[in-house]
Amino acid sequence: MYAAISFAVVMLFIMLGEWVSSLTNAYVPSVFITAVLFAIGYWTFLPKDVVAKASFGPDFANICISLLLVHLGTLMNLKELIQQWKAVCISLLGVAGTLLLTLTIGTKIFDWHTVIAAVPPLTGGLVSALLMTNGLKAVGITSLVALPIAMFVMHSVVGYPLTAWMLKREGHRVVREYHKGNIQKPISVEEEKEETGKKSSFKLPAQYHTAAFILVKVGIVALLANWFSFWLKSSFNFDLNANVVCLIFGVVAHQLGFLEDSALNKANVFQWLMYGLLAYIFAQLSITTPQIIGQVFVQIIVLMLLGILGMFIASAILSKPFGMSPEMAFACSLTALFGFPADYILTTEICHNVAKDKDEEAVLVDQILPKMLVGGFATVSVASVIIASVFLKLL
Repeated sequence: MYAAISFAVVMLFIMLGEWVSSLTNAYVPSVFITAVLFAIGYWTFLPKDVVAKASFGPDFANICISLLLVHLGTLMNLKELIQQWKAVCISLLGVAGTLLLTLTIGTKIFDWHTVIAAVPPLTGGLVSALLMTNGLKAVGITSLVALPIAMFVMHSVVGYPLTAWMLKREGHRVVREYHKGNIQKPISVEEEKEETGKKSSFKLPAQYHTAAFILVKVGIVALLANWFSFWLKSSFNFDLNANVVCLIFGVVAHQLGFLEDSALNKANVFQWLMYGLLAYIFAQLSITTPQIIGQVFVQIIVLMLLGILGMFIASAILSKPFGMSPEMAFACSLTALFGFPADYILTTEICHNVAKDKDEEAVLVDQILPKMLVGGFATVSVASVIIASVFLKLL
């Protein structure tokens, strides 16, 4: 009974987020509303274990991440992935802008330990926040233990609507360029196969091509990706994030014809996995309370404003040299505030709402989604963990 109630509440919050996003034409993103509902729920009536009881616990989330990233690899090709080096550079340099302003102006306003504790979660996700919290406990700075988690909660809530606004502006710009003939509609996988004569070597008769068969193939690719990441770490001490490897392996498996286009959609499980992962991410809001945030509210707001300003300045300066619009460059930098899966949800939501037809939506997804995904991996999955590891030594 409790599990069924928990599941209904979790899905209700996600549903309300989607409804508000639809009513506001994505000006208020669904993830923002859902995050606010979870935060208010945890601070009032919601049990801390509601997401776990709804079956969306850590093990489910770990499986979701690998499968979803392999799936996202089936939405793009290898050439497209390689071309996103500019998004990686913009995202990392945006983080550099954050570090510059917070470590200069920020340290003039607050003490050194406050800034060092707050910056890693500002430039990344939950992992960096937990690393800093454990580091503060280890060195006995108990007065700042709440700061990293509180920063993680607050910066993502601010990041959602700001990024949605940037993506809206970029979306309208892309549509205008598309109708002027400056941007071409992407070739679908089916059209590409017809042009190149490419045929999958892994086709079976239709009766064997079931949802379970697709999931087995996606699972195999995810397993190989995680094993490869572990092998690099254990054999060569080269730490290549498993999430990045899953995306790359998904692209390669798709290009080889082992995985079909939009694999998890064809297995009819993509939305289910995405909802589960999103619920797990928002479950982290249960860690903090209004009292905890109130204690460090001023530090969070000031350092967050400095950090975002640093991202804005860096992306504004570098957008033209890297051939991006200022809005797209800033949105790539802002992925540091939340990462996957919020970057995927925000982007596809905006593309769907800006587009007037399927062709426009295909163009928008092709132009924007790869940049946002790769930018999110560069900041949250890679840079933030490195920054946290370095900053731990500076406490």
